[in-house]
Order: sequence, then C-alpha cells, then structure tokens
Amino acid sequence: MPQPASHPESNPGQEPAAVMPRASHAVPVLAVWLRDLVVSLAISAFIIVFLYQPVKVEGTSMTPELADQERIFVNKFLYRLQPIERGDIVVFHYPRDPSKSFIKRVIGVAGDRIRIDAGEVRVDGKALEEDYVSPVYADQRSMGEIMVPPHCYFVLGDHRAMSNDSRDFGPVDAGYIYGKAVFGYWPVDKVGRVR
Repeated sequence: MPQPASHPESNPGQEPAAVMPRASHAVPVLAVWLRDLVVSLAISAFIIVFLYQPVKVEGTSMTPELADQERIFVNKFLYRLQPIERGDIVVFHYPRDPSKSFIKRVIGVAGDRIRIDAGEVRVDGKALEEDYVSPVYADQRSMGEIMVPPHCYFVLGDHRAMSNDSRDFGPVDAGYIYGKAVFGYWPVDKVGRVR
C-alpha cells in the first residue's frame, strides 16, 4: 500500500528540501533589476554620447519643417559613414560663436556655385527646387554668386525671411557640423522622420 507523502512539519527530524525564506528570494530579484537598470543606463549613455543626441529647436528659422521648442534626435555618427548631402538638415556650431548651435538645411556642397536672385536659389546656374520653403516664408533677398570652398557647406533656413544663415555668416566648415536631424519626438503630432 503506498505511503502518504510526508510533509516537513510532520517529520520534525528531517530538514525541508526546498523551503527558502522570502527575504533571500527578494535579494536576487533586486540584483537582477539593478543589473538591468545599469545596463540600460549604459546603453542609453552610449547612444546619446556617440550616436543620437536629443536637441530642442529654438527659433523659427526652420519653420514649417521644425517648429520653435520642438524636440528632435540628431544622428551624430551618420556622417562618419556617408557624406553630407544637399537637402540634409544639419546641426552645427555657429561659426561666429562656437558655444552656440544652429540648425539649417544644406543648400550647397563644396564646389557648387550659389547665387540668389530675388529669393530664388540657383546652384550652378540652375534654379533649385525647394518644396520645403513655403511661399509664406519666402523672401525677395538677393545674393551675388559665390563658390562653396572645399570642406564647406552653404546652409539656409527654410523660413527665409527669419533666418540667420550662410547669406550672413558664409559657408560652414565641415568641422563645425556635428549631426543630422533625423527624427522628431515632441510634440506628439510632429513625431516622425525629419525630411
């Protein structure tokens, strides 16, 4: 006849096989939680320092694509893998005061001849199609032809009437450019890729 299973409390002379105090179970859970937190923080720090940096847009020079106080991510690593291209929205140290950062759109690359006639941008003699410049934000400003020097970029704000850009401070040296605007994350209605 089978014997009933014995319980630890019914056999005072035997040690229980698998009974652990609750406190000792909490310690491994806490250790795992702390480990995961530290790993997450380390990965986040790596991403922010080396890959993506959150940036707050200040001012209206990139309206309507980027609004004042909008939050975006800037890819700081991308330009180590590929060249800066016309149309990219870049973040750079302001040439006249490198402690400040500006955000503008690349209009011309090294070797391009840039001229502006009554607000119309011409690159190498051809009118540049700029669907990102709303007629509301266009201006009638002109600028004589310049050639973009080696390792430099000609940048303009999309809100041409309210932008301090290469028309004022000249082409930006590549060494001042530290990232490309890639993704908006705040406000919620602006979440998505920056174009």
